[in-house]
Amino acid sequence: MRWPSVLRAPTSLLCLILPTLVAGQLAAGDLAFVTNQSSSDLSVIDLATQTERARIPVPGQPAGVVAHRGHVWVVAPETKTVRRLSPEGSLEAETTLDGGPTGVALDAARNHLFVSDWFNARIWVLDAMSLAPLAELATGAAPAGLEISPGGRYLAAAARDAHEVALFDAETLAPRATVPTGTRPYGLGFDPQGRLWVGNVGSGNVTVIDPEAPAVLATLPVGERPYGLAFARGRAFVTNQYADTVSVIDLASLAPVATLDVGEYPEGIDVAKGGAQVVVAGWFSNTLTVIDAQSLETLAEIPTGDGPRAFGRFVMEE
Repeated sequence: MRWPSVLRAPTSLLCLILPTLVAGQLAAGDLAFVTNQSSSDLSVIDLATQTERARIPVPGQPAGVVAHRGHVWVVAPETKTVRRLSPEGSLEAETTLDGGPTGVALDAARNHLFVSDWFNARIWVLDAMSLAPLAELATGAAPAGLEISPGGRYLAAAARDAHEVALFDAETLAPRATVPTGTRPYGLGFDPQGRLWVGNVGSGNVTVIDPEAPAVLATLPVGERPYGLAFARGRAFVTNQYADTVSVIDLASLAPVATLDVGEYPEGIDVAKGGAQVVVAGWFSNTLTVIDAQSLETLAEIPTGDGPRAFGRFVMEE
C-alpha cells in the first residue's frame, strides 16, 4: 500500500478552494466525491456538467470514502483520521483512530460506519453520525476493502495479507465465515444477485463467492493488479491498476465482454445515473473517466486533484 509523502494541507478547519456549493446546485445531478491522496483534498465532480465543481482540503492523504444522502465520510490514513463532511465541505464530525484506517463502508439502516485497520487486523465499528466507537471485529492480516451486501445482511472485508475474505452478520456483527481468495485481495463488491466479487491484486484475477454457502463459485482472469469493482447493466466492471484498463464481465455467464482503456493506474470505481454510467478514478493521470455502462463508450475524462484514489462508494446520486 502506498501512502506517498506529500506537502500536507493545513490542518485548520476544512474550507473550499473552488466556488462554494449551494443547496440549489446540489439538486442538479449526481456528484462524485473523489479522494486525492497526493494533494490531500477531495474533488467534488458534477457528473451532469462533467466538471470539477469544488476542491476541499482534507489533511492526511485521504483514500477511503463513502458518500450517501447528504454526507461524505473520508478516511485519511496519514493522520489516522475519519471525518464526516457535508457535500458543501463543512466538517460535521471527526475522530482519530489508533492504527491504520484504510477502507470504509456504511450501513445506513443501522447507522454503522465500518473502517478497516490495515495494521492491526481489525475493523472498527463507529456510530455513523457521531463517529463514536461502538465495537471492533477481528479479521485476517491487512484488511482493506469493505462492503455491505444488498439488503444489508452481510459485511465483507478483504484481508490482503491473509489471502481471504471475512464475512460478518451485519445485524449482530458476529463472524460468519472466512473464504479463501486469490493472492492479496484488496477491493470487493456485491453484485445485484448478492454474490461477492473480490479483486486479487497479487494474482491478477477475481474471486466470485456465494456468501450464503459460503463457497467460491468461480475464479476469473482479468488485467494486471485488479483493484476495485462496480456493477451496472448486468455487468461487472473491474479496474486493473497496472494495465490502465477496466475489465467488463457478463454477470449471467461470467464471460468476458470487453477490456476498456481508461486513465492511468485506475483504482476507485462506482456507478452513477442509476447504473447508466460507470466512473473510474485514475491515480496517475489525475482524472475521472466516465463510461456509458451499456455502449461501453468513454463519455468524459474529468480532471481531479493529484492522486485520486476514491476507494469506496464515492458517488452521491441525485
